[in-house]
Amino acid sequence: MSAGSAPASACIIACNEERNIRRCLESVAWVDDRVVVVDERSHDATDRIARELGARVIRHAYAGNVEQKNFALAHAKHDWVISLDADEALLPELAAAVRAALADDGRGADGFFVNRLTHHLGRWIRHGDFFPDWQLRVFRRSRGRWQGVNPHGRVVLDGRTERLAGELGHWSYRDLADQVERIQEFSRVQAAALHASGRRPRVSDLCLRPPARFLRAYVLKQGFRDGVPGLVIAVATAFHVFLKYAKLWEIDRGGRAAEPAAGKTRAAP
Repeated sequence: MSAGSAPASACIIACNEERNIRRCLESVAWVDDRVVVVDERSHDATDRIARELGARVIRHAYAGNVEQKNFALAHAKHDWVISLDADEALLPELAAAVRAALADDGRGADGFFVNRLTHHLGRWIRHGDFFPDWQLRVFRRSRGRWQGVNPHGRVVLDGRTERLAGELGHWSYRDLADQVERIQEFSRVQAAALHASGRRPRVSDLCLRPPARFLRAYVLKQGFRDGVPGLVIAVATAFHVFLKYAKLWEIDRGGRAAEPAAGKTRAAP
């Protein structure tokens, strides 16, 4: 950071992210402190690549997405943090906007929302349920922390927020097969969380929610403008909703959703 700028830490969580970790770390190479928390089940070169790029690497057992991100925050050296998943990276315009904001110690704000842009099925997805996707990822950790129900937590901040120009690149899926695998995993986690909260399954959840989600993503939010990828994503999203409530029904009947395979758990899309 330049003289007079507020020092910042980049807090990154990762599991088997050797394909993405270099891009993520290079996008925040300018921060004063980069800490990468690697899930203990990770078995690829994520750890080695992060260390080669000068990051502080901590291996830590995965207890949930929210818990892992808060663990990373606790090991940051500075109050200002940029909280990322390893499959994300600040694109150039956003990186410049973050640096400008921190150069003025937040300009009176305590946190900044950034617009996440997902690359999937060969293109940037700019419509449907994937975009816009405003996420609070730059903030004072003394004023905020991750909360919510796994796998989709959010930062809750006690302070004023603003939005920054530019986009946070997101390479969540390798391909369609990876998306389907992630749907299996996250629908299990979500169904278990619903059951733990006392939610009971309803036929209407299975019959009405999936088509409603498809119509929202493909028609109301103009997913059709992303071509065939937009259609595939809208259908997959509707299937995710169906599977979540079908697994809730299964658990309610005394069944038990399958555990994820070792090393498969990654950050939520």
